[in-house]
Amino acid sequence: MGAVISVTAADGHAFSAYRAGRPDAARAVVVVQEIFGVTPYIRAVCDAFAAQGYQAIAPALFDRARRDAILPYDNAGMHEGLKLRAEVGQENALRDLVAAADVLTTEKKGIVGFCWGGKLAWEAACHTRAFAAAVAWYGGGIAETRGQVPNCPVQLHFGAEDAHIPAHDVNAIRAAHEEIEIFTYEGADHGFGCPDRPSYNEAAATLAMQRTLSFFEHWL
Repeated sequence: MGAVISVTAADGHAFSAYRAGRPDAARAVVVVQEIFGVTPYIRAVCDAFAAQGYQAIAPALFDRARRDAILPYDNAGMHEGLKLRAEVGQENALRDLVAAADVLTTEKKGIVGFCWGGKLAWEAACHTRAFAAAVAWYGGGIAETRGQVPNCPVQLHFGAEDAHIPAHDVNAIRAAHEEIEIFTYEGADHGFGCPDRPSYNEAAATLAMQRTLSFFEHWL
């Protein structure tokens, strides 16, 4: 089990973050929350990385708008999360991701994000040089910014049944970035990695995590 710590971004904003794993672990990763906050699931992801020999940290990105916001996995929670996301803004979220990465003690650091966090992992790869590898699970909106050039290797995961990220969006990303590993999972919907969501798909989640770990093992 990890612990909640306080982290300060470059602009002086102090926020909480869930940190797990040995401080001297050989690999390190920033875990980026869904639109629902640093939920028990996101903490469990950090714990799972820690069990694999990683330092892991999940910054509470909503703290800029509302401290300790953890939202339910339903339509009301999603709409509230979208409101908080708009209040935080991408630039501030990236500041907090870089600050979280600075807490990690390895030279090379990875980033993995889910849902909103998937989009932010992509943006962090393109707009910062804090990360040596980036993985995005069902990051909505990546297609709209596919013209950007990432500063590190990127791996993307999408559910084939995800109405939020249709196949033509995934194909557009493929066409723009032949160098990026992109995986789609048949029968998997948006949020397929989270056991607390109705869309959870154990087979897809297990395979996607295996691929994520292999990717990080290669680049970190």
